[in-house]
Amino acid sequence: MEFIDLRSDTVTKPTDEMRRAMAYAEVGDDVYGDDPTVNKLEELAAEILGKEAALFVPSGTFANQLALFTHCNRGDEVIIGDDYHIVQHEAGAAGIISGVQLRTIETDRGALIPEVVEKKIRKVEDIHYPKTGLICLENAHSNGRVIRLENHEKMRNIADKYKVPIHLDGARIFNAATFLKIQASEIAKYADSVSFCLSKGLCAPVGSLLVGKKEFIEKARKKRKIMGGGLRQAGILAAAGIIALEKMRFRLEEDHENAKYLAQKLLNFDFIEIVEDVEINMVFFKINKQFEEEDFVKCLFENGIKINPSDDGIFRFVTHYWVKKKDIDYVIEKMEKYFTVQQ
Repeated sequence: MEFIDLRSDTVTKPTDEMRRAMAYAEVGDDVYGDDPTVNKLEELAAEILGKEAALFVPSGTFANQLALFTHCNRGDEVIIGDDYHIVQHEAGAAGIISGVQLRTIETDRGALIPEVVEKKIRKVEDIHYPKTGLICLENAHSNGRVIRLENHEKMRNIADKYKVPIHLDGARIFNAATFLKIQASEIAKYADSVSFCLSKGLCAPVGSLLVGKKEFIEKARKKRKIMGGGLRQAGILAAAGIIALEKMRFRLEEDHENAKYLAQKLLNFDFIEIVEDVEINMVFFKINKQFEEEDFVKCLFENGIKINPSDDGIFRFVTHYWVKKKDIDYVIEKMEKYFTVQQ
């Protein structure tokens, strides 16, 4: 059965063009630095993000943790939003790998509050205090919100004032740039390092990149080795990543429009409430009526639709390359049939 998969944009499969490119990719040993396809991907990523250099890694979590590992010394403190991916979905890796302390703060729907960040920075050397080693941002945020550049500019000014570097988790930075109608480099310029995913909505099967200054990336390359990330003949994977950057990032507006279309259709149910503004390719909603959630998820699955269970009562549907308007219509049809039978 061919499924309509709304669980995440991580479920995107490679396009036929990607599969051909992977099959015929020129490869070498990336640990020696002589895989030409990886080198091309890294150069392209750095150029697009406006940074000096880039490093190909297996995943977004790997990229984020490598950034912390490279920026920080053991015992440093990282100021970060309490609802950020690094905190919520990376299995406590910061303490295990980097030995850092995460000083989490409440955000304004994903945006760090400048006054709070400045207050939390350790401003004096004290035998009792850890050093503030890093500030972390996230854009687009995992709640689907795009953080405005004014916020990043304020964070940059604070970071410069206290000489603290910034890392941006930009897993969906191209979605954010698409929404803001700017180049991704306009977002990336506020951070010393940026991670972004090739496998979230861009259809590459594997991989993320970490970008920054040349000296930082050289240091990160050794740290990548320590983390077990030497990828050898990785050009087979990088070939798909090149297509993701050269082509797939330019079509994300279609996913955003489909998400808005999905949200409009969901609002035809008088018991469904959209709980976040639809800015990228994510729709968050509540179903305000009595129903058996496990039965609902199972029913959709049996009709060829994959969704995740709710998170504290909130469902998330995600559009991507393999979800078209006709698929959304089909999902709405099956939901309508399910809730009609439940009445």
